[in-house]
Amino acid sequence: MTGLFLTLEGGDGSGKSTQMGALTAWLEQQGRTVVQSREPGGTDLGLELREIVLHRRGFIAPRAEALLYAADRAHHIATVVRPALERGDVVIQDRYLDSSVAYQGAGRVLKAREVRDLSLWATEGLLPDLTVLLDLDPAVGRERLTESRTRYDRLEAEEADFHERVRAAYLALAEAEPERFLVLNATRPVEELQQSIRDRVSHLLA
Repeated sequence: MTGLFLTLEGGDGSGKSTQMGALTAWLEQQGRTVVQSREPGGTDLGLELREIVLHRRGFIAPRAEALLYAADRAHHIATVVRPALERGDVVIQDRYLDSSVAYQGAGRVLKAREVRDLSLWATEGLLPDLTVLLDLDPAVGRERLTESRTRYDRLEAEEADFHERVRAAYLALAEAEPERFLVLNATRPVEELQQSIRDRVSHLLA
């Protein structure tokens, strides 16, 4: 593959969309072709699965939830991400397999290794070249969401201890793979965060 695969991770309200937009604009100014995507919901099938996992009323068993995310991921990587990378594009994606390890593994108290292995099987082992983790206290993230939304999705609506487990899992993932992760304090000014991301991406492009 000749392209570059970048993912943004972090708890709700951490600013992933803002950083994705700024990074995309900067890369396009450098003459790069950028494909923006997200999980779940990066394809037509993904939009249907997104509606189920984030907005379905009623209980979804944790393992069923993990499998739905893996199904979305398998289709998304096969039909959007790999073709873009093979063209030499830069793919910037909001959430990937680390989200499943954090949210379904730690949040839903499933075995993290099993959740990760499921995603690796679904994607034929594809890992990002860089994962930016925007680390934020879940209480601060909730305050940000409250200012911008009228309702929460199924995961956003979980109790505080759920989101604390998610944050801890993210930090553990980053500690285990420091060469892939860039961990940033999401309370820093937006421009400072963007510059840190651009510095790391510039190194990868070089």
